[in-house]
Amino acid sequence: MQSIDDNLQAVRQRIARAAAAAGRDPRGVTLLAVSKTHPAALVGQALAAGQRAFGENYVQEAIEKMDALAGKLGQERARALCDWHLIGPLQSNKTRLAAERFAWVHSVESEKIARRLSAQRPAGMAPLNLLLQVNVSGEASKSGVAPDGVIALAHAVAALPRLRLRGLMAIPESSADVQLQRSRFSRVTETFEELKRNRFDLDTLSMGMSDDMEAAIAEGATMVRIGTAIFGPRRRSGGAELPPAPPLRKSAA
Repeated sequence: MQSIDDNLQAVRQRIARAAAAAGRDPRGVTLLAVSKTHPAALVGQALAAGQRAFGENYVQEAIEKMDALAGKLGQERARALCDWHLIGPLQSNKTRLAAERFAWVHSVESEKIARRLSAQRPAGMAPLNLLLQVNVSGEASKSGVAPDGVIALAHAVAALPRLRLRGLMAIPESSADVQLQRSRFSRVTETFEELKRNRFDLDTLSMGMSDDMEAAIAEGATMVRIGTAIFGPRRRSGGAELPPAPPLRKSAA
């Protein structure tokens, strides 16, 4: 069985190959390790292997892992080592916790949620990094704003204090058809570029997962959200013992 360290190295190699094939610098693609359903112990192993950015779908599950790591490493050290991203749908009753505990929220799809995050972000913290989720496949069951509604929402969000609009996030409908994958990612990139032409200062395109990261990178992704290829199939969170604390150092990605 491969270790978390081995899996991370394999994913980074995939990113490097995909970036090279697209004529891009792999340093322009950030790896977000999605630890959903996996215990804090595995997050600790990824930390020890140099990973710093972690994505979670559920606020409460993420906070339990944050607290477990803080108990092992110390609150300030854990905060310095881990960059937490909320990538799942955000309900109104969870916005305060999200505003207080996360560095990024990828799943903003309404002005209402953005206003709550703005009002609830503590004044002493750095601005909360936000991405607008785009429903590029048009699935009724999937969260996100339609591409033609992105500019209006971006104007509303960009005007709010204590927030920093960084770009877009998308989760296209799963498909084994690489050309279809690329066409959907391309649509998100087109929307991103349209926002930049409208004078929005953006730098982040969060798109691509374990099964389609190559297509996403080919179409301009600057952040890929990888869970299964790092941590294995989804599982229930557990209480396994955390590994020794890793040294404090900056990540290249």
